[in-house]
Amino acid sequence: PAVRHNDLIYSSGMTPRKAGKLLYSGQIRTDDLIEIHKEAVQLSALNALTAAEGTLEAGEKITAILHLNVYLNTEIGFTAHPKIADFASEFLILRLGPNSIGSRAAIGVASLPSNAPVEISIIAKVN
Repeated sequence: PAVRHNDLIYSSGMTPRKAGKLLYSGQIRTDDLIEIHKEAVQLSALNALTAAEGTLEAGEKITAILHLNVYLNTEIGFTAHPKIADFASEFLILRLGPNSIGSRAAIGVASLPSNAPVEISIIAKVN
């Protein structure tokens, strides 16, 4: 789920799964309330962070997310990608502290694996 090279960790794309089961599915629609996608985004971010943390050795910690990709399964015409991606940024900042997020991309796509609404990947820096 993640690979490490020196002090950098690259996670695979993570969807909102728990114990291998997809908990949220379907396209994000233009008339959706943004908040209904918060839990799915946060779970995907948690899964990406957990995968990255799995490569750490004793005494190490992730100090920053250098790059955050938030892929969103959206219908045509959806334009609030950054607002939904903010849920991932906010979650990671709560876990890692202020100034822990570097660059970010919020990307709308026509579909995601298993019809997940969101997929997140990160590049993390180890202390």
